[in-house]
Amino acid sequence: MKRKVLFLCTGNSCRSQLAEAIINARLGETWQAFSAGTRPAGYVHPLAITALQEIGIQHQGRSKLADEFAGVDFDLVVTVCDSAAEDCPLWLGQGRRVHHSFPDPAKSGELQDFRQVRDDIAREMIALLSNQP
Repeated sequence: MKRKVLFLCTGNSCRSQLAEAIINARLGETWQAFSAGTRPAGYVHPLAITALQEIGIQHQGRSKLADEFAGVDFDLVVTVCDSAAEDCPLWLGQGRRVHHSFPDPAKSGELQDFRQVRDDIAREMIALLSNQP
């Protein structure tokens, strides 16, 4: 049985989408990843899609409201907002909670920043999930 992880942020257009896509592509045999936001942007940032395509991941995500997952039991919930000042959401549902800060690449709008955050998420989230008991 696959374990479930939810990646939360504010807009659900960049960081949480990157994490969802990377985990489903790289750890999909053991983990099922989802993403959501407190104030969804309504789209997945095109540069997030481009950054994922560069590493062979075709992501078909959509920007989702965190409330959509209110009744779902997760093994792990990871907030990926850069700081509390960004209104990083609080998860009140099931699942162990972890906060892991990544800068918002949409602030610069530069592909190189999306690449850096993508690579950081891949390295750090794969390590985190691979070491879960």
